[in-house]
Amino acid sequence: MTDRGRAFSAVETVREGFRQTGYICNTEIATIVYLAFHLEKPVLVEGPAGVGKTELAKKAAAFLNVPLIRLQCYEGLDESKALYEWKYGKQLLYTQLLRDKLDQIVRREDDLGESIRTLHRYEDIFFSPQFLEARPLLRALQQEEGAVLLIDEVDKADEEFEAFLLEILSDFQVSIPEIGTVRSRTKPFVFLTSNSTRELSEALKRRCLHLFIPFPDPDLERQIVRHHVPGIPERLEKQLVLFIHEVRRMELKKAPSISETIDWARALILLHAEGLDRDLTRKTLNTFLKFEEDIRAVDEKIFLLVDKAIRETA
Repeated sequence: MTDRGRAFSAVETVREGFRQTGYICNTEIATIVYLAFHLEKPVLVEGPAGVGKTELAKKAAAFLNVPLIRLQCYEGLDESKALYEWKYGKQLLYTQLLRDKLDQIVRREDDLGESIRTLHRYEDIFFSPQFLEARPLLRALQQEEGAVLLIDEVDKADEEFEAFLLEILSDFQVSIPEIGTVRSRTKPFVFLTSNSTRELSEALKRRCLHLFIPFPDPDLERQIVRHHVPGIPERLEKQLVLFIHEVRRMELKKAPSISETIDWARALILLHAEGLDRDLTRKTLNTFLKFEEDIRAVDEKIFLLVDKAIRETA
């Protein structure tokens, strides 16, 4: 069995491997990643912002000890930015360097048509792999030892680009007109993330295993906080996680992410807190709330929220 085979020998092995990289996940996430690896299927990861969708792909690369190749999607993204483009500057430079040689080739032919046909025989030289600039999708296919390919926020790309991805997600190959079909040497492990800003096509979804990552339950989030903020007092850990979960139930412009929970825990440690209190909580709201209207909304209920967190951990 290969090292990768041993790493993905069981769901619990995957979960423990991710934990060692710093990604604390539940059994559901570990199961989908385990299945996707063995079925050689991409994983479409959806969920609210800040739950660790992008981080999952990063830690998968660390777990497998392979490069992470990331394609950040945006409106107007096209093949030249995602797949490849020709090194036109290099082609022009080589044309100038070989100008005298090309003149000699042309002068050998008396007929203009024959001269053109002769030049066409040399055209392929300038449209060969050494003049090709590989972008993320092509680079991922070219990796001898494999890679993790992260197609981040695919819902921000146009529907035309989404359709373009289908060949790669199905066959792990791309077609380059001047060269031909480029097939993957070792199939990349593909993760696509989406914040659901638009509905993705059925064709794309069929090619992927679907994983929805919600905000973690209090117990799992406590484990995450404990891992990233070692030495945090147990009482403070319980209270701040319960407080964050109550805040997420409110109608806010942006709910606190997991990373912002960790930031708040670190801030409270720096302020020598052993547990929550109303005054310190009010002073540090901007650690995990990023909009003024959200801060005002939480501040109005600060007494109730803090008291509830203290009461439930007493």
